[in-house]
Amino acid sequence: MLAALGLSVTPPATARADSSAGGDLQVAQTLGDRDLTFMLRRVTGLPGPLRVDVITHRGTPAGTLRLSTVPTGVSREASAGASAGTVTSGASVRLGDEAGSYGVTLEIGRAGPWELLVDDGSRTARIPFVVPGQSTSPTEQAVFAGFVTAGALMLVTLVVAVRARRGGWVLLPASGVVAGLATAVTAALLSASLPAPPEPGREVDATVDNVTHPYAVVRPVTNEHSRPPASLETAAYPAPAGKPGTLRLSVNDGSTGLAADDLVVHDGALMHLLVIGPTGELWHVHPIRTAPGTYEVQLRLPVAGHYALSAEIARRGGGIQHVRSAPGLTVIADTSDGGATDRPAAPVARGPGTCTVDGVPVRLTASPLTAGSPSTLTARIGDTPTLQPWLGMVGHMIVVGPLGEADATGEDRMGRAAQTAPVWAHAHSMGGHDTGGHAPDGHGGGGHKTGEGPGEATGEPAGDGRGGEDLPAHSMSGLMPLNGDSPADETVAAYGPDVSFVYSFSRPGHYRVWIQAERDSTVLTIPYLLKVAPAEETR
Repeated sequence: MLAALGLSVTPPATARADSSAGGDLQVAQTLGDRDLTFMLRRVTGLPGPLRVDVITHRGTPAGTLRLSTVPTGVSREASAGASAGTVTSGASVRLGDEAGSYGVTLEIGRAGPWELLVDDGSRTARIPFVVPGQSTSPTEQAVFAGFVTAGALMLVTLVVAVRARRGGWVLLPASGVVAGLATAVTAALLSASLPAPPEPGREVDATVDNVTHPYAVVRPVTNEHSRPPASLETAAYPAPAGKPGTLRLSVNDGSTGLAADDLVVHDGALMHLLVIGPTGELWHVHPIRTAPGTYEVQLRLPVAGHYALSAEIARRGGGIQHVRSAPGLTVIADTSDGGATDRPAAPVARGPGTCTVDGVPVRLTASPLTAGSPSTLTARIGDTPTLQPWLGMVGHMIVVGPLGEADATGEDRMGRAAQTAPVWAHAHSMGGHDTGGHAPDGHGGGGHKTGEGPGEATGEPAGDGRGGEDLPAHSMSGLMPLNGDSPADETVAAYGPDVSFVYSFSRPGHYRVWIQAERDSTVLTIPYLLKVAPAEETR
């Protein structure tokens, strides 16, 4: 019985295709003119299958992708690292005309770091992930050994008690039973207080050795795994206005200048790139990783002028960094057709109120917007609870400002104004509007924008924007992953229609705000122009 108890307290670990300890891995990628979400399902045994689901959005071109798995990482054992860099499994997936999920199954042969290669025929994205192995902690081994030893000595004690003529001999194996039980119980009590080893792929660089034997690798006694800030460098953008072009970016370590190839997936992407154009259009895309520290994304920037850039990344062992491109980028006019590439800025709703984006009615209500005080903004998108969780959340809000009124309302000045704006912020909606009129707190993070710009928006101010009619409650519980569970299923349309944010505007002035949510497999970008009053003023 004691031996069985020892076995029961050391369950084998489940291998998962995830660099963040548990659950499926979700990675958004802007691959050419396709906006895709890749879901790498957990690997339940080694060797075993890796299921990859490719989720498309409305308007994604049909075609075929070639997916391959490549083991990476170094090892002290030559046999373990022999296959590094070699394609071990591959399959093709055909994307249809309809938005939805398209799956393929690949093979995983060992625990450790891997890359998923995605080839569309013109470019190859390299998505890093880690498949954990089955490992037992020293305390679990001590508990197991203690109970097994106590069980074996218990049998010896019974035999000695029956056969020995002197009762004192029984004390020898009996004391061993006590010692085994003491060892097992002590190890079990200490297991909760002993620190776990740093997580390969999330806190430290993953190797074959520290993934398969995380407790055996000698490591310094420290809880500090952070790394220096990274810098973002952009190559010259080659395409004129209205033509497709590839923007290449380099992420470098701030202390050495070397390529920083330690970005981890956060909020469903390796990098979230924001691009704000001269007319106030927003692109929120996810560049693909093509080489260590090198990323690229295809854009089609519609007008000539200056574009402001910023990237949201997370380095291994560190927190999220919001890195701005100091120069931004300038797009020249296309002279091949006479230079007629400019187009008027899309109308933007001023203040809380109503607008229509891609045929979907949107109403924004807000508490008084005062600098330094938390404000609650709630957007009702459509009139039915059919929003889809996108990148694990129901809504995203990007804030840029404060801006001069001429810059915020001008037709071609927004890019340069955003370049020098003091505030670039990104908030998430973590839940829906409740019957008490209070919205859950939001927090900074990542978001997403696809295509060639937001749909047409027609602004119509509505009153003072202090709330309007009561909105029904739609529970959002269970949307975010908890304790390593898988991210919310993007194909499930059962949330909203209310998307709430809590944000504190640090300074008074005009702010450009873009709210993003997914509906009918389309990511909507809803632009607003808000005016924030000074702290001493009331609305």
